[in-house]
Amino acid sequence: MRLIEASSLQHIFFSEEGYTVALEDVSFSIEEGDFISFIGPSGCGKSTLLSIIANLIKPTSGRLTQQISPSEIGYMLQQDYLFPWKTIKENILLGLRLQNREDTEIVDDLLRRFQLTHTANFYPAQLSGGMRQRISLARTLAVQPRLLLLDEPFSALDFYTKLLLENFVAKTIQQLEKTAILVTHDIAEAIAMSDRVYLFSNRPGTILKVFDIPEEIRNLAPFEARNSPLFQPLFQTIWKELEANGYENVT
Repeated sequence: MRLIEASSLQHIFFSEEGYTVALEDVSFSIEEGDFISFIGPSGCGKSTLLSIIANLIKPTSGRLTQQISPSEIGYMLQQDYLFPWKTIKENILLGLRLQNREDTEIVDDLLRRFQLTHTANFYPAQLSGGMRQRISLARTLAVQPRLLLLDEPFSALDFYTKLLLENFVAKTIQQLEKTAILVTHDIAEAIAMSDRVYLFSNRPGTILKVFDIPEEIRNLAPFEARNSPLFQPLFQTIWKELEANGYENVT
């Protein structure tokens, strides 16, 4: 089932000083169960596009057709934004409470699934960065979204924790049969986690090229995928495409 169909999206930010074209002629489609990545330089409109998909802003022009409601979309950001004065369990409950649902069974199940039951009465400051991001994912999943938007959720973590969390998030999304969109600067991360990678140009952001990830890579956990014989050639192909388009702010 096709969840999202974007056609010729454009978005312009206006200010007193003038205007900035963030996105130009962006078209793509997402099927239910897809895991896709948007990759490109800073300021190319990737996060703006996520905001459009999340119905936080409207595109200036173009058409976005979605077979899901805003309440079925979960958003996970680079920072966990956990409330420091609330316990872990209370933080996970926040989204449910906003929907007038006091469903502690969902929270308890997620804590068990994430092997974090022992943290229920802890406060965010008592947890590591990786554990806080796992709690952030649990909070996002608690409202049972069909679509997950992941805006550079691993970029603030050390490399070892980042690899562990990539595996954890990919496995969780697969087990729960969610659809996901990941925004990242990291080529390796995009290849290791995705079914398909969309490469964006410098601002105004438009889709330069789409890379379908080989099944051999997709069938592996992100850490193992990096050791696939197909991984490095694909990495080099994407890297050369970036160089050919004149920017280097992607790792």
